[in-house]
Amino acid sequence: MSVRAPVNRILPFSAVDGPGNRTAVFLQGCPFNCLYCHNPETIRPCDGCGACLAACPTGAIRREGAAVVYDKALCVMCDACIRACPKSSCPRLRWLSAEDTMAEVRRNLPFIRGVTVSGGECTLHREYLLELAALTRAEGLTLLLDSNGSHDFARDPELTAAVDGVMLDVKAWDAREHLRLCGRPNAVVLDNLRFLVQAGKLAEVRTVVVPEEMDAALTVRSVSRTLRELGGAGVPYKIIRFRPMGVRPAYKHFRPPTGAELDTLEAIARAEGMEKIVRI
Repeated sequence: MSVRAPVNRILPFSAVDGPGNRTAVFLQGCPFNCLYCHNPETIRPCDGCGACLAACPTGAIRREGAAVVYDKALCVMCDACIRACPKSSCPRLRWLSAEDTMAEVRRNLPFIRGVTVSGGECTLHREYLLELAALTRAEGLTLLLDSNGSHDFARDPELTAAVDGVMLDVKAWDAREHLRLCGRPNAVVLDNLRFLVQAGKLAEVRTVVVPEEMDAALTVRSVSRTLRELGGAGVPYKIIRFRPMGVRPAYKHFRPPTGAELDTLEAIARAEGMEKIVRI
């Protein structure tokens, strides 16, 4: 039987999850716990605590024995269950095989260029990704991974070869900053930055700018210099403004960067030789 993965949601069409119009698949679970995560409901698996049951206005979430189950047909996507969850999780999950997923993707043909698998952290579900990569390729589609870089791609040549590229987040260059912001070290992330650009598999790099919480200038300068030195000056570098939408209440006070601050970061990246800088 095909491996199944916990799918949080599938966006039929997305213009921001990779080049062109793509279907975006969001999987559940992440080894990082970024303070400013914009999808905190994807961090942890649902443990069936039931805190969301009373919040659902349509009965789409109910208890069966010890488990909390989800009925997609009754769901109106109001997100009341997410707001009620105290554990950075979501009961609105479907365990889908790669073929189940492709059945939904095929509904969007011929209006998409490919599929992007995100999260959470999609590489937690490696076998599912391998099966999905084969299916997307058979349809003439590309498969991109949206990753926080926690999976060591250099030690996984099979997965690296199977996908068309990795959209890599570099949260912070400084190890102590990264540990404070994300709860995990960043050594593997930086190793992946170097490995993927040399392997020709780095689709884009992204840094979310959270002033006062990180040294954004250090991160942008170091990422840009590393890419240029390794022949990756043409890799798109997205410099992303932190926004409080979707962030957990405890961190909504984080300040978005000003336009002038983003101007400075863009100038740093250009001075280091980056050719494709995208501000979001």
